[in-house]
Amino acid sequence: MKQILVLFLTGCLSLGLLTACGAEASSEEAPLPEGTVSIQLSDNGITVDGEKASSDDTDAVYVAHDIVFYLEGQGIAYGEGAEEDAHSQAEADAHTVVHISQPGTYVLSGTLSAGQVAVDLREDAEEDPDAVVTLILNGVDITCSVAPAVIFYNVYECGSADAETAVKDVDTSAAGANVILADGTVNNIAGSYVARIYKPDSVELSEDGSEVVDSKKLHKYDGAFYSKMSMNVDGEAEGTGVLNIFAENEGLDSELHLTVNGGVINILSGNDGINTNEDGVSVTTVNGGTMTIEVDGATGEGDGIDSNGWLVINGGTVIAAACGDSQDAGIDSDMGIYINGGTVVASGNMYDRIEDGGQNYVVFSFAERQQGGTTYTLEDVGSMPVGTYTPANDFTYLVISDANMSAANYRLLQGETPLSGIVSDGEMGRGGMGGGPRPNGEAQPPEEAPDQERPQPGKDGMAVDPSGKDHPEDGVRPQRPEGFGGMPGAMQADGERVTAFAVTDGGNFITQVAPAEAET
Repeated sequence: MKQILVLFLTGCLSLGLLTACGAEASSEEAPLPEGTVSIQLSDNGITVDGEKASSDDTDAVYVAHDIVFYLEGQGIAYGEGAEEDAHSQAEADAHTVVHISQPGTYVLSGTLSAGQVAVDLREDAEEDPDAVVTLILNGVDITCSVAPAVIFYNVYECGSADAETAVKDVDTSAAGANVILADGTVNNIAGSYVARIYKPDSVELSEDGSEVVDSKKLHKYDGAFYSKMSMNVDGEAEGTGVLNIFAENEGLDSELHLTVNGGVINILSGNDGINTNEDGVSVTTVNGGTMTIEVDGATGEGDGIDSNGWLVINGGTVIAAACGDSQDAGIDSDMGIYINGGTVVASGNMYDRIEDGGQNYVVFSFAERQQGGTTYTLEDVGSMPVGTYTPANDFTYLVISDANMSAANYRLLQGETPLSGIVSDGEMGRGGMGGGPRPNGEAQPPEEAPDQERPQPGKDGMAVDPSGKDHPEDGVRPQRPEGFGGMPGAMQADGERVTAFAVTDGGNFITQVAPAEAET
C-alpha cells in the first residue's frame, strides 16, 4: 500500500503549517445557516444532520463502497496505467465514498481515514446554472490511497472550453464547484490519483494486439483534490481557514478554470502542486489568500503551479517551489503569466516568461544550482527588507514580485552574504511549454504535440520523509551543461557584476548570481 498516511503525518512539519495536524473544529460551533446540510465524517459511521447516512442513491447524501480507481491485473486495453498506478479491489473496497447528488451547501467535519467525498449532480448538470454545490470544510481529515480524496464530477460549468474564444480574464463566480475554508479550522486532504482508464468500446488495438492505437478516456484524475468543472476556493470573513493537501501525484486540479479568492492553502505534491489542464483555455486566477506549494519530487518532476492556459495573479501570496531535480518552474503557463498584485516567490530550474504590464518583478538566475532550505533576503540599499524567502527545494531561478517593490536600488543576500550578479535586458526564449507572448491575453493555442506518458511515482508512492530529497539511485544530481543557463530559456548577459541593482518598472533580470566574495 502506498504510504500516504506517513506523508500525511510528516508533511505537516515539512510545510511548516500553522496548526497541528488533525486539529478538531471548535466544540462551540455557530449554528448552521438555514438550508445547510451537516455531514459528520467518522470511521465508525457517517451522519447527515445528526442521522445515520443513507445508502439510497436517490438521497442528497448517501454512502457506498464504489470508488473509481485503477484496478490491478488488467490488460493493455484497460488503460494507460503501470503497475505502480494499480490497486487491488480489496484496497478500494475499504474506502467509504460519501456521495453528494443534489445542489446545496454542505458542511463537512470529522475524520475519514479511508474514503472520498464525491460530488455528482448527474450528466445534465454541466449546463444547469442551478447545479451548484458548496463544500464548507469545517475541520476535516480525509485520506484516500486509491483516488482523489475530494472530487467534483458533474456540476454546472460556467466557462467554455472553446480555444478560439478563450481569454485570460474569466469570471468563475457562477461555478458549480465551490470550496470554503471555515475560519479557525485546519482541513487535511491526503489523496492519490486515477491513471487513464479507457472507455471499453473505444479501444482499437494494433494488428498484433500489442499496443493501443486509438482510445477514448473514461476516467483520469491526477489530483488529490480534483474538479472536472471550474472551481472556486475561498476562505470566510477572517481568511484563517487552512487547507493542507498531501498529494501522491498532483495537488489541486481543475479540468477548466480554478480561482482562489482566500484562505490558507498548503500543498505538498509528488507532481504539479496546482494544475489546470485544458490546453490553451484554462485559467488559474489568484485573487487572495496565502498559498505555499512544495513539489517533493516523488514522480521526478513537477511545477509549483502549472496552467495549460493562463496564470493570473491579482493578489494574495504565492510561494511555489518546483521539483528540485527536474527542469520545472515555480510558476508555469502555456499562454502567459500575469502578475498584477500580491506577493510571488517562485523557485525552480526553469523560468517561464512573465508578461509585461503588471507589477514589478525580479528574476534571479544563479550561476550554480542552489540548495533548498537556504534563506534569501531582498532589501533596499538602506537595509530595509522587502522580504525574506526560504525556497524549499533546490533551484536555479528565483522569481520575486511584491507590491512593496517600487523602482529603486536593491540587494539580495544569501543568509548574511551579499550576492552579486549581472543586470540583463531579459531577452530570452520562453522557458516553459507553448509559444511566445500572447498580446492582450488573446488565445493562441500552442502547437499540438504527441502525448507523452506521465512519469510514474516510485514503488513506494509518495516520499516517506518530505524534508528529504528524492535523488537518483546513484546519488548524483543531474548536471547542468557547461556554460551559463544551459537550458531552454536561459538568460545570457555580458557586463559588470554588481551587488546593488536598480529595479525599474516591469521585469528585471539578474544573471550569473553568486556570492559577492566569490567574484574573480
